[in-house]
This record gives sequence, structure tokens and C-alpha cells, in this order.
Amino acid sequence: MSSPYLPFARPTIDEEMIGGVADVLRSRWIASGPNVLAFERALSEYHGGRPVRVMTSATAALELALRIAEVGPGDEVITSSQTFFAAANMIVRAGASPVFVDCDLVSRSIDLAQVEAAITPRTRAVMPTHFPGALVDMDRLYRLARRHRLRVIEDAALALGSRWQGRPVGSFGDLCAFSFHPNKNITSIEGGALVVNDVEEAQRVETMRFHGIVRLPDGTRDIEQAGGKFNLPDVNARLGLAQLARLDEFLSRRRALVARYFAGFETEPGCLLPPPLADNGASWNMFCVLLPLDRLRITRKQFVDAMHSRGIGIGISYEAAHLTTLGRRLGYREGQLPNAERIGRETVTLPLFADMRDDDVERVCAAAADVVREGRK
Repeated sequence: MSSPYLPFARPTIDEEMIGGVADVLRSRWIASGPNVLAFERALSEYHGGRPVRVMTSATAALELALRIAEVGPGDEVITSSQTFFAAANMIVRAGASPVFVDCDLVSRSIDLAQVEAAITPRTRAVMPTHFPGALVDMDRLYRLARRHRLRVIEDAALALGSRWQGRPVGSFGDLCAFSFHPNKNITSIEGGALVVNDVEEAQRVETMRFHGIVRLPDGTRDIEQAGGKFNLPDVNARLGLAQLARLDEFLSRRRALVARYFAGFETEPGCLLPPPLADNGASWNMFCVLLPLDRLRITRKQFVDAMHSRGIGIGISYEAAHLTTLGRRLGYREGQLPNAERIGRETVTLPLFADMRDDDVERVCAAAADVVREGRK
């Protein structure tokens, strides 16, 4: 009998969570309401009391963060090429120019030396991405930002629950965006959150996420600036609340699975693994490896297909953003950011989610070793 298909990501949703969502549906208050407020309070408490506002996605959070930072036409925002497409997309949609820099090959963290070298009089903000297994050096990042008077927009879509020197990411610093997509550390089906600095910024987010509407004393409405439609439904928030209550449990399980990957993942020729597992506060949303394609006669696509034929899902995280068609239109070419480009060519994402069993990891390790061995030159 064949083993069931193992996806590379899958949310943990139990009957209590389903029941909570059903209660919201029965209440008929399914758009933004009391559960959104409760979710925001819980997220704020988790992040040291800083104001948090939830919305439909982390992409929306990045868009609103750029507006809070007053990024617009003529401005530049420095970001890593090794990140999801949302970062560059939102910078361009703001009317600004993304300035791509490289990353570390193993940790994938943005190269802060290249960030500093890329700063010009037009630079308004830095948008680093926190990767599983290794956070951006927060002390160095914020020293740099203060020295050059730049806003920081942390793309922490992958990093809810991660800690820097004991403090949760988002509990300090500047603007910080999280994702609650089903493949993240917790889910609200779709959804995201933005951590801001004060009540004034939080009120601006509330206005911009719902058409730019402000209420006048007589109960009528006005619009002072154009907004969007990014408000999170109560159905989603109810699930997010239940998920947040189990976040530490989910993260503990992810770290245990990662430990098994490090103990058992071995191929010949060898793959380049993430930074070694350590008590560094990383939340391990993904486990990505680089394939030794220069020593294989198979392509990455063939590796993915071979794993799929064995009932194992594989993702790709991430392509080099500066080599997309959009990036090339902005003037970027091969050879400029070698680490991001190598990651973009060779990366694969292995299954990792809180409901995985130990023997699932062993199955992935064995299958990957077989495929690499069969595909070597």
C-alpha cells in the first residue's frame, strides 16, 4: 500500500477551531467585528503591547507600511532579491523604485554591507526579509537605519514567533508585517498583520484599510485620502485567535522536525542545508536546501517531479526577484547578485508543518537521497 501524499505545507486545523468558525457564521456577524478586535489585542499582547492591525494579507500589510513610511514616487526602497515577490511589487505600486541587494548564501539574510553601500539621497526605507532559521541582524540593521534616518519595514511573513535576543520579532523596532497564509506558522485562511509604533499610525492603518473612510461627528463619512479594501473578516480572525493560542506548540513541533531533518538529511553529492539548528529563537517556517545541480544530470524540475512521483510535495522558495521580467525592466541582469541567483536556481522547499510525523521526515530524507543518487553524473 502506497503512503499518502505529503504536501510541503499544511495548516493544523482541529475541531475546536472549526467549531469556533461555525459559531461566527451562526452569529451572522462575519465581516470585521469583535473577533478582529480580539485578534488584534492578542497579537498586541504577544508583541509587548505594540499596536497591531490585521488585514487580508501580509502583502496588504507591506503596502500600508509603505504608505505609513510616506514612500512614494521618486523614492527608493532597498530590499533583498531573495524574498517573495510581494516586496518588490508593493514598492513599485507605491510609485517607488526597489533597489535590490544580495543576501548571505546560507542564512539568506539581506547583506547589510550592501544595503549601506546602496543608500542614496532618494532612499526612504529598508525592507529586509526574515528567513526561517536565521533572522536579520536586528542590532546592526537598526543602527544603520538610525544613522541614515531611514524607516525599516520588516517583512516577517515567515517569522511569527521568532525571537531576537529573547524578544519576539515585532515587539521592537519599526514597522513589521506578518502573514497568516495557510503555509505560515499560524493561519487565518488568508490574512496578515502590521505592527506599528503608536496610536496615530494605527489609526492611519485603520483608515487606509477601509476605503480611507473617516467618521464625522454627525455620523456621516468623509475621505481625506484614497484607501483600499483590506479589512479582515471576523471568520478569519476567529480562526487566527485559536491558532495564535497554539503558536508556541506549533513552533516547538517545527523545531523538533527540523532537528530530525538535520540528523537524517544526507545526499551524495551533498546539498547545501540551512544554518544549523540552534537555540537562536528562529521559528522555522520552511526547510529549504540547495541542490548540487552542477554535479547532477537532472534538473531541479526533474528532482521535484521525482519527489512528487514518490508522493512528496516540494516547493520553490524563492526565485531571484531581480531576474523576474519586472526586475529586468528595472535594469537588473544575471551576475549582479550571485547568492540570490544561485539560491533562485537551486532551492527546493521540503515538507515542514506542525502535523508532520517523525517518519514523514525520514521518508523525505530517504526519497531525496534516492533521487539525488540516481541523478548524479
